[in-house]
Amino acid sequence: MSEPMTMSTQDLREKVLDAIKMVYDPEIPVDIYELGLIYEINVYPVNNVYLLMTLTSPACPSAEAIPSEVEQRIKEIPGINDVKVEVTFDPPYTQDMMSEVAKLELGFL
Repeated sequence: MSEPMTMSTQDLREKVLDAIKMVYDPEIPVDIYELGLIYEINVYPVNNVYLLMTLTSPACPSAEAIPSEVEQRIKEIPGINDVKVEVTFDPPYTQDMMSEVAKLELGFL
């Protein structure tokens, strides 16, 4: 029998990042990571993931859907134990938080 594959925290963080990049705001053709909506990603021992994120506005029509899709995508990663997604509006989101990729995609550059 082979040993179960153990992933380093860094490998797991990369997989979490890949999962996050599959989530889009339905109104914007750019993933939420490039939009700058992810404030913090922590991978703790025993493969628990904590993610702090924001939304483009508190009145965002997808306010419920986006965080739950993020949580679901992360939970699909083999080896993940528990996922906590917290939404904050402090600091408030601004377009300055977008990556250059997002700004280019949306025509801001």
